[in-house]
Amino acid sequence: MFSFIKKKLGWGTAAPEASPANEPADAVAEAGKEQVASPATARPSSPAAIQSPAHSPAHSPASTPQGASGQSASAPSGATQAGAEPTRRSWLDKLRNGLRKTGSSIAQVFTGTQIDDALYEELEAALLMADAGVAATEHLLQDLKRRVKEAKATDPAQVKGLLIDAITALLQPLEKGLVVGEHTPTVIMVAGVNGAGKTTTIGKLTRHLSDAGQRVLLAAADTFRAAAREQLLVWADRNRVDIVSQDGGDPAAVTFDAVQAGKARGCDVVIADTAGRLATQLHLMEELSKVKRVIGKAMEGAPHEVLLVVDGNTGQNALSQVKAFDQALGLTGVIITKLDGTAKGGVLAAIALWSRERQSPVPVYFIGVGEKLEDLQTFQAREFAQALLS
Repeated sequence: MFSFIKKKLGWGTAAPEASPANEPADAVAEAGKEQVASPATARPSSPAAIQSPAHSPAHSPASTPQGASGQSASAPSGATQAGAEPTRRSWLDKLRNGLRKTGSSIAQVFTGTQIDDALYEELEAALLMADAGVAATEHLLQDLKRRVKEAKATDPAQVKGLLIDAITALLQPLEKGLVVGEHTPTVIMVAGVNGAGKTTTIGKLTRHLSDAGQRVLLAAADTFRAAAREQLLVWADRNRVDIVSQDGGDPAAVTFDAVQAGKARGCDVVIADTAGRLATQLHLMEELSKVKRVIGKAMEGAPHEVLLVVDGNTGQNALSQVKAFDQALGLTGVIITKLDGTAKGGVLAAIALWSRERQSPVPVYFIGVGEKLEDLQTFQAREFAQALLS
């Protein structure tokens, strides 16, 4: 489906146990209650680099820090590129359908006969309606006018293609491949508000990693929501991966034990499902910060990825979530879900502009357009821009 580059060979050896510091003492006290569930048969971990079929085998993992550009979709291990391409095309069709309402509104702007102030005013309104936000809309319009002038365009139909180029340029810094293997295990902390599709996304990501030969351990640290633990247990069973869970208790204890178990078992990836939080719930956001600090006590330098799952239907509120969670946790990546419904999609432009001003881009690793496993795919700026204006 997409590739995960194994950057560090010879994994599978247990790392030395990390001694907890003062801060997670309450987490350690709870650790004795942990339950570690294992699949019926363990998935062997392969020491070979996992490459996308779209790339030449001559590529070395050490020379591809972003996963050989990190953007090309690939089929699961053992599948052919020919099998991956129809899947990607089908996914793109779903993305276009999900963004059709937005796309048709913007496309109507270019049905006129001349390029004038009226066209730009209509385009401004369409971009604002698409949830691009005021700042990103102004940025795109200025860039577009520059491109129109440089191209000496006279036909409104040409402006549409130039707008695709402008949107692509804005979104390009968000392209980055998720890399595992630089650390053993690679610890991924996943956050998000309730209803964003966080646990389901973890399940899909686990399946893709598992299919790519990675040994994954899940941490059911969402002890706040009653059904979250059971939901993740179903995904663990379906994907035949281990899971560390606890019936109630402190989420920091679950994550601490999971990281320790991941090191002892020689797992490649540990994914922690944290409790859904509204960005306005400051005391609960602080609890997430505590979980992150405890993970760092369990393994120096962890978590290596802090991902936020965002519902694409929330419009400009998505940008507010990204800002708030970044301030609390220091995000390393975003996953946008549910772009198959009423999503307007323009919020990615707002996120991209904010990310640029942050001076350290927060990449969009994946986009989800449905409930099926193959509906979670890597983000590519031009594909998205074309789908948005299709």
